[in-house]
Amino acid sequence: MAAKASPKTAKKAEAPRPKRSAPPAVKVAPPPKPLTTEERVAKLEERLLAAGPEFQKSYRDGLDMSWIYHDSALEGSVYTGQELRAAIDPEAALATDSSIQPIAEEIRRHREALDFIRDYATKKKLPINVDIVKKIYLILHPEEGDIKTVKYRKDIPQHRLYFHEYAPPDKIAHKVRQILEWTVDPETRRTRSPVRIAARAHYDLLRIFPFATDSGKVARLLMNLILLRHGYPPAIVHSTERQRYYEALKGSSATMTQIVQESIENNLGSVEKLLEIHESKGYTIRV
Repeated sequence: MAAKASPKTAKKAEAPRPKRSAPPAVKVAPPPKPLTTEERVAKLEERLLAAGPEFQKSYRDGLDMSWIYHDSALEGSVYTGQELRAAIDPEAALATDSSIQPIAEEIRRHREALDFIRDYATKKKLPINVDIVKKIYLILHPEEGDIKTVKYRKDIPQHRLYFHEYAPPDKIAHKVRQILEWTVDPETRRTRSPVRIAARAHYDLLRIFPFATDSGKVARLLMNLILLRHGYPPAIVHSTERQRYYEALKGSSATMTQIVQESIENNLGSVEKLLEIHESKGYTIRV
């Protein structure tokens, strides 16, 4: 017969410990999806509308002065803030100074061209064709006649700003027409974004260099007309990018597309910062 365990030495069987349940997993919200360019533009338009007419006018004047300044600087013409204000604002102190009237007239014509492409971009049923390229040039140079009489360049300029190879004069009309037809070709639109189409049209037109003067301005205005027509903001190439811009014209169109995309992003970022300042504590617009 088995001996019984002493009460003092016997151990009670321990009850099993309950298992600890793992804490519930904390769900981490994914980062917000970045807005597309189109979405950013739509939001900025809403904020600009809410900012009121006074801010809108100051913003537009500031944008135009910046646009004209940087675009002209790419062509080697650097305007002062006083010259820009005198041309943009008829009430500016220097607006009647005869010594700056020729410069002021250049600036005013450039702004008239900006107003033209903004307005024409909204008329989506109207074509962007060769006549529009000529119209843009004639706004900058009204002394050249009209669309029927305006002439492309007839020689290769000896003293020139851009050093890529220009198209022979007898090929200009055909090549310009080819560019404009390419921009509206269904296959082009199916396989390329508006930014790529606009950048390439500008790249090709400037390499042709159709006019004796201001072909660069005309090409960039055409580019921005295409961008505006598709709901994008203008691509304002900064004057500090001048050397890179020139090099891109001698090289690949892909580099030019990158410059254009960066210019759009920089423009959007500048407007967003300006609105943040205005919405918080007032605003200042400088060229």
